[in-house]
Amino acid sequence: MQLEKVVAYHKALADPTRIRMLILLADGERNGLALAERLSLAPATITHHAAKLREAGLIGERREKNAIYFSLNEYFLRDGADAAMELILRSRAGAEREETDMDESRPAEEQARQEELEKYRSAVLRSFFDREGRLKSIPAQLKKKLVVLEQLARKLEPGRKYPEKEINAFIREVHPDFATLRREFIMHQFLFREKEVYELNPVEMWPRWAELS
Repeated sequence: MQLEKVVAYHKALADPTRIRMLILLADGERNGLALAERLSLAPATITHHAAKLREAGLIGERREKNAIYFSLNEYFLRDGADAAMELILRSRAGAEREETDMDESRPAEEQARQEELEKYRSAVLRSFFDREGRLKSIPAQLKKKLVVLEQLARKLEPGRKYPEKEINAFIREVHPDFATLRREFIMHQFLFREKEVYELNPVEMWPRWAELS
């Protein structure tokens, strides 16, 4: 179940400075200098810890001129704990058997919900991919973005290690902005990166777009 990936995710929280940064960001977006002043740390230290939090999907960032602003990603903060629980309590094979059993006994209303979600997913894919399978644009809305990222992630091989050049080439086949999409894959926990080598995370760690409103 690739335990080391779950450990890496939660290791991002195992530092007092990072916890303090998240507490400050819970009140709203802040830039790196503001965080450094509040925590009495050097800006370089904030940059170091922010990189760890960003890779774990716990914070987002945006640039405005020469400043970088950070924001708390509450959805992935909660989702990380749920993903670890699933990895601990059941294997992928067990999860697949459980899903099959649920399909056989699922009440009519649950089946209807699944059909509705599949219609939504299909509509998003039709809107953002052309007939050749290329991505027209990167969705701004989180739910639609996760649908698109999931579709692309399923084209990668589980357990295979991809050098960064290979991941870039894979993304370029569908969209020219490989840097942004590569960062989105990492931030949203579809891919795990270690020393410029990328690997697909277990599906249990993928964000659940169906749970978003």
